[in-house]
Amino acid sequence: MNDSKNMILAVVLSALVLLGWTWASNKYFPPATPPSTKVEYGKQVALPQPVPQPPKTLQTRAQVLSASPRVQIRTSSLIGSINLKGAQIDDLLLVRQKQTIGRASMPVRLMSPLGAPGAYVAEFGWTAQGTAAPDLNTVWTADSSDLTPGHPVTLSTQMPDGVRYQLKIAVDDGYLFTVRQSALNASGKPIVLRAVGLVSRATKSTDPTTWTNHVGPISVFNDAANYKVDYKTLDEENQRSFNNVNGWLGFTDKYWLTALAPSGGAMSADFRRSPSGGYQGDYALAPQTVAPGQTVTTQARLFAGAKEKAYLDRYEDAGISKLSKSIDWGWFEFFMRPIFKLLLFLFHLTGNFGFAIIGLTLIVRTILFPVAQKQFASMAAMRKVQPKLKAIQARFKDDKARQQQEILKLYQAEKINPAAGCLPIVLQIPVFYALYKVLLVSVEMRHQPFILWIKDLSAPDPLTPLNLFGLLNFNPPTALHIGILPILVGFTQWLSMKLNPQPMDPAQAQVFAIMPWVLIFVFAPFAAGLQLYWITNNVLTLLQQWWLYRKFGLHLADTHPVHS
Repeated sequence: MNDSKNMILAVVLSALVLLGWTWASNKYFPPATPPSTKVEYGKQVALPQPVPQPPKTLQTRAQVLSASPRVQIRTSSLIGSINLKGAQIDDLLLVRQKQTIGRASMPVRLMSPLGAPGAYVAEFGWTAQGTAAPDLNTVWTADSSDLTPGHPVTLSTQMPDGVRYQLKIAVDDGYLFTVRQSALNASGKPIVLRAVGLVSRATKSTDPTTWTNHVGPISVFNDAANYKVDYKTLDEENQRSFNNVNGWLGFTDKYWLTALAPSGGAMSADFRRSPSGGYQGDYALAPQTVAPGQTVTTQARLFAGAKEKAYLDRYEDAGISKLSKSIDWGWFEFFMRPIFKLLLFLFHLTGNFGFAIIGLTLIVRTILFPVAQKQFASMAAMRKVQPKLKAIQARFKDDKARQQQEILKLYQAEKINPAAGCLPIVLQIPVFYALYKVLLVSVEMRHQPFILWIKDLSAPDPLTPLNLFGLLNFNPPTALHIGILPILVGFTQWLSMKLNPQPMDPAQAQVFAIMPWVLIFVFAPFAAGLQLYWITNNVLTLLQQWWLYRKFGLHLADTHPVHS
């Protein structure tokens, strides 16, 4: 099989892996009303209710933030505040992540208070029997006005019957909050308390869920990741419950994550959709009876930030099981993680992810070079027997079956394997797909520049000759927005195929002739980093072909087609 056929095979297989297909079936059953209680631990217990979503008439974020007392959050990764009315973590900006690649771009906002656009909050508290528990209207007292790494803040409040509640909140230099919940029963009678936590958002993520990347509710319970519950699930069912589980739950966007990870034994957990259209994930630990004068304490952690693998791995080591599963690596996780680690290593070595991708391509081609040599040797042998192939075609031009039999006999006699050239392409497909996924889901690749006009390797090439590279005030439709890098993909592919022996079938030769230009449109919507990988691979293929031509004493004339 010649290199042209190999490339077609590569394109077809890559398209099957990368593009796939989607399907959906709509359900029209009326949603059930979520229950307010359920049987658990042998008795009927109250569930933590969804946080009320913001009213239809919204205020500006600044108005909401100034309406209640707050504790300021300041770290190298986060800035924001905690609302002392309701004790909610409801104001978080990701300092090191910008909304766009513009220099004046604002940091990404992850959490926003109730009553403002895009409300997104986290809360820790209790449900209680025999006493009152703090609610959204409770105003807490803080022992400090600032929360910084190494300097936790303690929030306190007391109920009329004497029960005193405390939340000691600590934050690290990354994205992890540790919340120590305690309640002192000074009421003079036994009470039953249950530690709860929730994360609630008023709207769905603006990032779409695709077959390659899960967005929405996410959890790891009993060491098993659950990607099956999504926004559509909650729209149809209103609630999905999990009983007697350990682990964490929350909401994931393409690059951001909020996750609740309680300690202290099994919990019941729920994802739910509120009547006003918001979405919530919550948990409740087992009820505890607290005698007069006793204190009960539990601890939970909240991850709220970017899904940077270094931090996810750090928090896994600290006991949050499989937090890195919040990155949807897919079926080929075992292969993608090493590719990603290698890319990160090359990035730290070069300081540029574009050069890291080029380095990755060089490493892959170096590893596959012995295989490529065998491929080329097989191709050279094919060229040497082309006169014999031509003679067989002429002799049996009216008997195609006999012609194929004689060709197979010739291959066997000359010890030629026409399919030997497929292996290098097949071995590169996992690397190609792994790079595709890394560019798609890893926040480390987000907004990473290369050189010149390539300011974001995770986005398609923005420069197109169709509007004279931006000189014309015209933005081509998405289907026609063909950047310079996709054009270089097609051009280098065309050069590479010109050095290969042309197909003997004229119709097949015509298909192969247009294939490089078809690749321009195929690659146009892909990330610039993926286009860079393919261009580098093509250039290395051209250099390798030129060197091997010289080594085997072949000339370009040997690539001319053999006609029957």
